[in-house]
Amino acid sequence: MTMQDSDMPSPRYHNVIFVETEADGSGAVHHVTGDITSGMVYATRKEGRPEDSEIFVQKHFLGTVESAIYPEKIHAVLEPLPPPPKQKKFNIKTMRTEQMKPDGFFYEPGEAKPRMIKCTEWTIEQAIPALYASGVLQKAADEGDTVLESARR
Repeated sequence: MTMQDSDMPSPRYHNVIFVETEADGSGAVHHVTGDITSGMVYATRKEGRPEDSEIFVQKHFLGTVESAIYPEKIHAVLEPLPPPPKQKKFNIKTMRTEQMKPDGFFYEPGEAKPRMIKCTEWTIEQAIPALYASGVLQKAADEGDTVLESARR
């Protein structure tokens, strides 16, 4: 069980890019993993049919990837993308885990803070656009830019 982050809008789901590679609907997940108190990393793993998972919420068809270039070309696009960095740490003065600046210092009370970046933002704002821009992911007719799979955390 995980707790919702009070600094992030709720509800939050873990968003991934799922590539179906087998006739039974199984394939591979491409995502960032970790948390914003230590930083996240790009990862991939084999996965069964998403719909069979207890934590499955929904999926949207984004397009196709040619089997001849998979998985090498997806890795070539996604691995260089910066994953969400460490964005929070424990503040001994307030005895709370708080958002921090990139240099490690805390924000002052009332100081404007940028929104934090987690898996959803990485997937929707970086990974999917990069896959389309590179030509690795070919958009299907009448399909929107949405996350392929969401799961409860």
